[in-house]
Amino acid sequence: MRLLGLLNRAIVVASAIALVVASCVLTYSVVVRYYTHEATDWQDEFSVFLLIGVTFLSAAWVHSQRGHIGIEALASILSPAVNRARLFVVDMLSALFCAFFAWKSWTLLHEAWTEGYVSATAWAPPLWIPYLAMSAGMTLLTGQIFLQAFLPSAQPPRSH
Repeated sequence: MRLLGLLNRAIVVASAIALVVASCVLTYSVVVRYYTHEATDWQDEFSVFLLIGVTFLSAAWVHSQRGHIGIEALASILSPAVNRARLFVVDMLSALFCAFFAWKSWTLLHEAWTEGYVSATAWAPPLWIPYLAMSAGMTLLTGQIFLQAFLPSAQPPRSH
């Protein structure tokens, strides 16, 4: 539990840095294209790879904070026991979906690695890079969901 918390925090810090880097790279790309009329063939894809990493790798931290979008209209009218059961069912369905997504991501990563897939651009970076971020991120998210579903101490405090 503690190790996952530390890993999530490290990923959030790295994600924040990656967002700043992506912003700087995209700004650089716009300035270069505007003033020098030079083609920029790597900046957009580099930024997309960073954003894929940020999105998937930080998902477990977001879930650990219950920061995802949820509809809480039922929570206020249900008894605490029924609401706990509702949250457990939602967590299990979410975990099953995320586990399936993680499994498919790992198979896609393996295929990209073994077949040497690259993007269809002039820069042509290997596609295992974003697939690794997807695979690792969805695996962490699945673990985080299971942890929160089965360990009441892993639940963040409610701010209602």
